[in-house]
Parts: sequence; C-alpha cells; structure tokens
Amino acid sequence: MKPYEKTEAELFPYIGTMKQLAGIRTSVLDDGRGRGIRIAEVNNGSGLRFTVLLDRGMDIGEASYNGIPVAYQSPVGAVHPAYYNADGANWLRSFGGGLLTGCGLQNVGTPSKGEGLHGRLSNIPAENISIRQEWKNGRYELSVAGIVKEVGFFGENLELRRTISTMFGDNTITIADDVVNCGVRPSPLMLLYHINAGFPLLDEHAVLAGNVKSTVSRTENAAAGIGEWNRCQPPAKGYVEQCFFHDVEPDADGMARMTLKNPRTGISMTVAYRKNELPYFTQWKMMGQQEYVMGLEPANCHPDGQVAERKNRTLKTILPGNKTRFTVLINFRTIPMLSEPLPVFTCGAIR
Repeated sequence: MKPYEKTEAELFPYIGTMKQLAGIRTSVLDDGRGRGIRIAEVNNGSGLRFTVLLDRGMDIGEASYNGIPVAYQSPVGAVHPAYYNADGANWLRSFGGGLLTGCGLQNVGTPSKGEGLHGRLSNIPAENISIRQEWKNGRYELSVAGIVKEVGFFGENLELRRTISTMFGDNTITIADDVVNCGVRPSPLMLLYHINAGFPLLDEHAVLAGNVKSTVSRTENAAAGIGEWNRCQPPAKGYVEQCFFHDVEPDADGMARMTLKNPRTGISMTVAYRKNELPYFTQWKMMGQQEYVMGLEPANCHPDGQVAERKNRTLKTILPGNKTRFTVLINFRTIPMLSEPLPVFTCGAIR
C-alpha cells in the first residue's frame, strides 16, 4: 500500500508530521530580477510538485511530475513585478513561462486601449495569502489562496480571488477563481489561462488530443499547418508561431478536455475547463529552438485584444457587485511508454 492510500489514522503511527510526506513551503527568491518574489512550493506527496508565484498574480512557475519537468521555462526567468513594463509587447520581457501564466483581466492578446499585451494580471502581487494543509473528508488537502487586485483611481476595481489546490495522492491541480467587480462601473472582463507545456513532456513524439468539433487557424501561417495541429515537430530554427482556435465538446460533467500525451516520455497532461465559463480554447504551437513550447489556453475570449472583442460584440463585461467563477484543472498521468509514437489523431472539422 502506498502512503497516500492510507487513512489519517493509519499514517499516524508512522510519521511525526504530514510534512514528512506532503506539504507547502513558503520562501522568497533572492537573486537577479526575481529577487523579492514570494513563492509557495507545493509537494503533494505522490509525484506532483509545483511552485506558486505569489507576487506574479499567483501564476504557477516550475512544475514536475515523478521528477520529470513538465512546464516550459523561458530565458527571461522569474521577473519581479517592479520591472514590469505595460507598454505594447513589453510583457514579453517579463514572461518566464511556467506551468500557468494568467492573462487579463481587461485585456488578452493584442495590446489595445492603453492595455499592453496580455494585460496586467501576471504582474500584480497577491495579498491576503492563505496557506492550508489539512485533512478534509478523509483526504489531505493542500491549498494556496490569495487576492489579486487590478484597480485604478477613476478606473476599474476588480479582484481575482484565486485558490490553487491539490490532494495528497491525486495528481491534479485545481485552479478556482472568482472575479469580483468591487467598483461602481461596469468593466471589461477578459481572462485566459496560458498553460505552457515544455520539454521533456513536449517533444516530437507528443500528440494533442481532445473531442474537437472544429478548428480555425488564427493566421495564414497557421493555416498552412492546420493539417498537423495535433502533432509536434523537433525544434526548428526560424519557426514562426502558429495559433489554432478549437471548439471542444464538453463531457457529461460540463468540462471540456484537451490532453497532451507523450508515449516516449510516458506522461500525459490534461487541461480541463468548464465550457460554459470558458467557451474558447487557443492552442499556441511554438516549435522554435529555445522557444519550444505549446500553450493550452482556455479563455472567455479570443487573444486578439479588447478592441477586436468589442468590435466583434464578443467582449465580456462584469457589472458592479457581480461575481464570475472560473474553474480549470490540470491533471498528470503516467501512460505506457512505447517504442513508436502514437498514430495520427483525427483532427475533426477544420476551416
């Protein structure tokens, strides 16, 4: 019997504290441009480890499963919000990758209306941090909660109330977000979960699969590669990024799922999201040298900026006093290791 298969009473005689098996450790980075970032390192005791960046919108940085890294790390590294530049595309100078980068809350994608690329969310420190490690209903739960405020005088007053949790013995990260308009004015609400898979989970043997009803390419360059959106290639010099918009059919529980499988590495990562909250899914396929990453991105908008969303009449807004909930799950599993890659997955309807 594995440790996480035992009850609290069965474990009690064997250990001095649950931290021997699973727990959360908080600390502060102390070097370079990341100096001063508070972090919470989560170990769920059954193979899953990840780091919550408390001062970067409660993003998730490093992550590993059974000792194997699963998240892309950009050469930028972890950058303290003090160095954030909101102008234009300068967001990229603070983009460290990691398992999760939050985009929003008023803009996602193309800079527009005074909002830089992908908005400010990822560069706002959280407050009212709460760390919980406790037995609940027979399960040992680990959670990190906090509030990220996007607020300006004479402007918006939005709060993202985020809880990131996992269970001892369950290799799933649950991200439960409430966005509340605490102000007196209606506000645009754009939110995208930029989930970044990296090597060795991601390599030329990886396959993306899901119950995809239709796929649309974002650009002409992506249109040229739409026939193999679900397949990965080796890192290529001069590769130009491709983005695809997938309409994913939800399962009976209301959750839509996309799974990246790598039969050579023996790991799969499934991103699940509630379709009625997050109706859009963007796949960012970047197969460039050193810039080798695949973004799996559920969202309530397309990544084309606030101006485009307003023009297309698809811009979501939140009224004063209202609350909107979003739920995203990231699950890791061990899959059979094969000597040959999986066969090509049927892509579904494309246009």
